[in-house]
Amino acid sequence: MAIVVLLAAGALLALVLQSRYDIEREARNRSVSVAQTFANSLGLQEALDSPDPSAILQPLAEETRKDAGVDFIVVMDTNGIRYSHPQPDRIGERFVGTIEPSLAGEVHTESVDGPLGKEIQAIVPVTSPEGEVVALVSAGMTVESVTGVADRQLPVILLVIAIGLALATVGTALISRRLRRQTHGLGTQEMTRMYEHHDAVLHAVREGVLITDGDGRLLLANDEAGRLLGLPDDAEGRPVDKVGMDHRMAELLLSGRVATDEVLEAGDRLLVVNQRPTLPGGRPQGSAVTIRDSTEMQLLSSRAETARRRLKLLYDAGGDIGTTLDVVRTAEELAAVAVPQFADFVTVDLADPVLTGDEPGPGADMRRTAVSGIRSDHPLYPLGALIDFLPSTPQARGYGTGTAELVPDLHDAPGWHAQDPLRTSQIVDYGIHSLIAAPLKARGVVLGVVNFWRSQKPEPFDEDDLSLAEELVGRAAVTMDNARRYTREHHLAVTLQRSLLPQDLPEQNAVDVAHFYQPAQSGVGGDWFDVIPLPGSRVGLVVGDVVGHGLHAAATMGRLRTAVHNFSSLDLPPDELLARLDNLVQRMDEEGDSTAPNGGVLGATCLYAVYDPVSQNCTMARAGHMPPLVVAPDGTTTISELPAGPPLGLGGMPFETLDMHLTEGSQLVLYTDGLVEERSRDIAEGVEKLRTALSHPDRDPDASRRAVLDALLPSRPSDDIALLIARTRTLGPGRVAQWDVPFDPSEVGGVRNLAAEQLAKWGLEELAFTTELILSELITNAIRYGAEPVRVRLLFDRTLTCEVWDGSSTAPHLRYAATTDEGGRGLFLVAQLSEHWGTRYTPEGKVIWAEQALPTADGPDASDA
Repeated sequence: MAIVVLLAAGALLALVLQSRYDIEREARNRSVSVAQTFANSLGLQEALDSPDPSAILQPLAEETRKDAGVDFIVVMDTNGIRYSHPQPDRIGERFVGTIEPSLAGEVHTESVDGPLGKEIQAIVPVTSPEGEVVALVSAGMTVESVTGVADRQLPVILLVIAIGLALATVGTALISRRLRRQTHGLGTQEMTRMYEHHDAVLHAVREGVLITDGDGRLLLANDEAGRLLGLPDDAEGRPVDKVGMDHRMAELLLSGRVATDEVLEAGDRLLVVNQRPTLPGGRPQGSAVTIRDSTEMQLLSSRAETARRRLKLLYDAGGDIGTTLDVVRTAEELAAVAVPQFADFVTVDLADPVLTGDEPGPGADMRRTAVSGIRSDHPLYPLGALIDFLPSTPQARGYGTGTAELVPDLHDAPGWHAQDPLRTSQIVDYGIHSLIAAPLKARGVVLGVVNFWRSQKPEPFDEDDLSLAEELVGRAAVTMDNARRYTREHHLAVTLQRSLLPQDLPEQNAVDVAHFYQPAQSGVGGDWFDVIPLPGSRVGLVVGDVVGHGLHAAATMGRLRTAVHNFSSLDLPPDELLARLDNLVQRMDEEGDSTAPNGGVLGATCLYAVYDPVSQNCTMARAGHMPPLVVAPDGTTTISELPAGPPLGLGGMPFETLDMHLTEGSQLVLYTDGLVEERSRDIAEGVEKLRTALSHPDRDPDASRRAVLDALLPSRPSDDIALLIARTRTLGPGRVAQWDVPFDPSEVGGVRNLAAEQLAKWGLEELAFTTELILSELITNAIRYGAEPVRVRLLFDRTLTCEVWDGSSTAPHLRYAATTDEGGRGLFLVAQLSEHWGTRYTPEGKVIWAEQALPTADGPDASDA
């Protein structure tokens, strides 16, 4: 019967819902259709534009409403003010409903409580020929006006329900009688045995069973329930709250609510309780309750969870600590990994020498290197503070003995309070109550102390926490020591490389120079640059790169840089200088220990350029290096087409040179591949970005350098970066004097007179005598031992340079003449009268030059040149 009633109720509910759905759907469809028809009717636009729209629209809307079978048609303006309504007194009032979607051009339907009752209405826009919404039309009807099929189906449904109920009643009676007949065969012994088996099972299970009635009396309690709850023998039949069980358990039983695996404390036990309501036959409603003891399981589960958390902390520490070979970063990672999993605050104090890569000594001051916590307003020593811990503090004891110190209660720690009474009282007042100070010890050396602070968790640190802290810090100490040793090696390599690089560029007037060098983040390499003054007011520009990182690369770079200086003193052209440098690298490879890692030069590149401010000519050659960029004064930047040449050390192939005429103010940009090459882009893209950054007119070298670094300098460079930007200058005609000398010894005197007159114009009369002597010796030697043509050139720059050109490639040699020799003292005299002298070769012959210091301390500025 219950099933039949349930099915009948379901059928009625389905009928009501279907009827309601059909009513609303019919009302919405009819409302939308009527509203759209009226909105698109002829003459509506003219009526809206008339002085009194309501006079035209009200009768038209009412007539249409009656014909369409809806309860209302309302025309309104875009503000919702009605022009028509079935109740004329509503005209001019605001429309009840949502008009925003229709103002946006949409058709909107809704159900509202309007003036006619529960209404289902549709709102459609009235648009002008230009597509603008000029008015709205709403049509709708009340729910009661829609006729459904429910009224016709209801009698049939009720009749079916009545028939089904009658059949269910008859069927139930027949089945009940049959069941009674079927149970008549069961005797009393069988019924008794069934009860005994039930009772035995009930009292033998390791789970407590309770049954209560609706009055809160205990009807049944098995042996396990009595043991777990401490019930007396006469508990059955007594009120639940009078049998002496825990009050929380009694409250749960009296509440009668459903409980599923609810954990309650009963004395020193943790009980898992399940409760369900019952309907015992002939008695008020009660509950059936099962209870099981989970104290041991809870303890084991708690220990397993604690072990899992600790293993996870150690696992996270293994992956998160030591991602970089940086001491400070490693300390920060150690502090971060333990918060809040293990401690509420963690501070890492390292001995000050550790930060520079050195091993600390006893009693070293500590610097706070990392701080991490659940809050940032803590009163602990700030980051970067240099702390001298007193011997009575756990930090000093741990640092001295290498053993972790546990302070379970900071309130009662006089030795710790003696460090800084004001700060320690603030720490205690803040709520920090427990501390573990664990030393960072690796290879027998204590590097610092890690402090674990607890504030939010009420329980103090215990011995288990101490062992976990020791293991965590012990693992981190190895990584910290590796970072320290790497820092030391890195500092040594950086110091070596910076000592090998030019500290101050030499003074010269040929170019204005801006330079930049930065070692790689992971280790210094072999990049270098140089500016080398050359005779004749010229300047040599060098940039090179030794493959590899570390001390070997830095040392190799120093050897190559020294070699370039030595070769440049011979005044060799760029291709010959690179050829000699290539031979040197080959010998270095042969002399290196092939069994040792990086025993030889793994590879090196170099670019050498010579700029002459007199002719404004630049000659350059490169050995496998990046091509230079040339920035014209108007900002036009081009990549020079200088042939690459093989890297140094390969041998067997000549180097090619490129001669370029550089307009005054042009910039020559030399760089290494670390500037333009990154993992995220190739070299071609980097060179193009470099060219774009340089393509700006009227920039000095410093401004160009800043623009290049802003555009290309990575935050953590993986390779060394060297950049050299040289802006060309010229030695103007007023600082240069040149004469062709006839190939006749008698013409030497005339040249001396011309030179003396030129020195007088330059205000260098003090140098006239020595210059005449130098020119006499050099010109005489050129005529006597050389070949035509012979030229003389004087350069007035930071020094006075005398140059004698001739067509012979035979080099003169300085020798010391004996007292009986009639000659052989000319070059010796030149060497004594000048500061420097030498020979350089040209395609047409050679040039012998001699430099003299100017009478004043400094020569002419570039603005004078």
